[in-house]
Amino acid sequence: MRVTLDPEALHGPFVREIEAISEQNLLKCNQCGRCSAGCPVVEEMDLLPNQIIRLAQLGLETVIDSQTPWMCASCLMCQSRCPKGVDLPRVMEAVRQIALRRGDSRVLAGRVDGSLLASAPQMAVIGALRRGER
Repeated sequence: MRVTLDPEALHGPFVREIEAISEQNLLKCNQCGRCSAGCPVVEEMDLLPNQIIRLAQLGLETVIDSQTPWMCASCLMCQSRCPKGVDLPRVMEAVRQIALRRGDSRVLAGRVDGSLLASAPQMAVIGALRRGER
């Protein structure tokens, strides 16, 4: 994939929004790839976790179109393997929140029975809905 870098995008509103939501410094990641090597669901992702954070570091909003943030199980394996302590699941959640705010949702809550929504933990419902969308 050929990428044109924009110096203003490196510190632009998209990068600032991800960092504000996730409370993570994207530039801490040095692209060692340990997050991708340890991810249990990497086979289901269209971009590797380290590719997501690299595109986010560069201010490229194409990460919103990726399936990877929606496939992230938030198992914290990547965080435990990261030598810099980057909490990548929080970055993935930030990308999902930005996508939802822009109206791009891979989650169709209208298919869920109301009694299930009232009784099941929210994370279980969201996780099940994410896995159902392919």
